[in-house]
Amino acid sequence: MGVAGSGKSTVAMHYAQGRGFAFVEADDFHPPANVAKMKSGQPLTDEDRVGWLSAMAQRISDGKARGETMVITCSALKRSYRDQLRQGDAALFFVLLDGPEALLAQRIAARKDHFMPPSLLASQLAILERPVPPTEKAVTLPITLPPAQLADILRLFFEKLSV
Repeated sequence: MGVAGSGKSTVAMHYAQGRGFAFVEADDFHPPANVAKMKSGQPLTDEDRVGWLSAMAQRISDGKARGETMVITCSALKRSYRDQLRQGDAALFFVLLDGPEALLAQRIAARKDHFMPPSLLASQLAILERPVPPTEKAVTLPITLPPAQLADILRLFFEKLSV
């Protein structure tokens, strides 16, 4: 989880591929109206996100029913969004990729062919509610580390967690 530019997809792909887990990209579940809104520079509202989060929760539930281990990218910026995702699996564990606004902005500006414009970063940071363990199963990692190293840290973390 994290704001745009935090490296969610890159880190998740490294981790999922290294473990043989399914990779699920939440951006693929946005309805066209949400994508169009973001492309036009308008931040999504809680109302805009309801159907998207519901579709994600359903994907999580379906995967769990099949015994699928998934690594899912999702901004999950607010506790209420994460609670909605937990409707698919109450045991979800969140990894917040967090870092300096300047680095996030630089990464977003360098992207090609993505619907999220740099102008929306401030709105995402404004609503970000960082998870606070132990009330939420979560860990925060710094985006200043290389994605492969973050994936290795996660591998070690989850190995220790499952012991």
